[in-house]
Amino acid sequence: MTNRSAAYYTLGCKLNFAETSTISRQLAERGYRSVDFEERADVYVINTCSVTEHANRKCRNIINRALAINPEAFIVVLGCYAQLKPGEIAGMEGVDLVLGAGEKFKLADHLQDLSKKGQAAYHACDIQRVDSFYESFSLSERTRSFLKIQDGCDYNCSFCTIPLARGKSRSNRIENVVKSARQLGRKGVREIVLTGINTGDFGKGLHGGRQREITFLDLIRELEKVEEVERFRISSIEPNLLSKEIIDTVAASKRFVPHFHIPLQSGSNKILRAMRRRYLRELYAGRVTQIKKILPHACIGVDVITGFPGESEEDFLESYHFIRELDVSYLHVFSYSSRPNTPAAAMPGQVSAAIKNERSTILRSLSEKKLRQFYSRQLGSTRPVLFEGKTEAGMISGYSDNYIKVLLPEEDAVKNQILPVRFSELSPEGLMLGKIHEAVTL
Repeated sequence: MTNRSAAYYTLGCKLNFAETSTISRQLAERGYRSVDFEERADVYVINTCSVTEHANRKCRNIINRALAINPEAFIVVLGCYAQLKPGEIAGMEGVDLVLGAGEKFKLADHLQDLSKKGQAAYHACDIQRVDSFYESFSLSERTRSFLKIQDGCDYNCSFCTIPLARGKSRSNRIENVVKSARQLGRKGVREIVLTGINTGDFGKGLHGGRQREITFLDLIRELEKVEEVERFRISSIEPNLLSKEIIDTVAASKRFVPHFHIPLQSGSNKILRAMRRRYLRELYAGRVTQIKKILPHACIGVDVITGFPGESEEDFLESYHFIRELDVSYLHVFSYSSRPNTPAAAMPGQVSAAIKNERSTILRSLSEKKLRQFYSRQLGSTRPVLFEGKTEAGMISGYSDNYIKVLLPEEDAVKNQILPVRFSELSPEGLMLGKIHEAVTL
């Protein structure tokens, strides 16, 4: 045991947040006291992302911030960027330890000596040898938890480094996921978000096999029986893995909420083929139609990449018009970022930063219109809202089951409660304002 302190910073996805939370609990079991990242700590742990070049630059900035707070601190960098570029990170001034995908959950074992030696040690094995699944979940003052059910990816999209950073697709066991969900529910967690790199690929990688022994549909059917948790949310699912059976199961569920986040990446079939995606836009449109037919109030989020190599103005406009006509609720827009060792990096027709920025701005404007339209259609309805915390304006905020952010006067609601709220008006910022509807039981 020790009396040392540790601070944590997470870059990237919800899965990274779940893993950082798990690592912090591992260190707490060894006596490390968690402190805020802006406080002086003995150890700073930075969990990295590798999706964009911006994430890599931000990692360098975070290292510098930690050293500015405590120049003698022991600096640990782990995660996806650490797996892809361990030597590069080890060469950064002030870094003491670099851990890749196969070592990050063994961090506590590497912290026997915190003396700075002027040269970082790094451990990053061949990613093809990484086949273990490490269960992770977030647990903090927030009322929802991100629960990792799957890791890695077998898809090899032409722009993506995730298979290089996280390895093959692999999953937890259903019984383990159910056990963790029950435990989280007993700790007061009201909503669990199921996370993974390719969540819909759940079931692959058990016993080292590459075929699915079980499926994501099997998992959600079992989680439906977990009475300790009121709400389950699917973080993201590929359109080709979002089957009609999954949509029907969610629609009939008392626990799975009507919210789907479905990556599209492009509305141009030409670009989808160049990206090596496993569907065309017709399949995507069909999934959206299926959802809205039986869940007209469902929220649907979309990932889109602009400026992929070879994306002409005509391709972009085709994609824009396709998305504009889709009955979706919001977009997450990303500018294409060239990543080393991916096929897209060597493709002809690289798009300039100025054009990528212009196209991203256009799509973000479309997203704002989509979101306001979705919110406006919900006015007058009553939905269950999980209240999470205060805002700077003295309100309390939370999310409805269909992912509408709701604001109420603080005295009208209690944190960590799910209450029926009648949506009454939109704020000038486009946020939903409402009133607790006592007469309705949800």
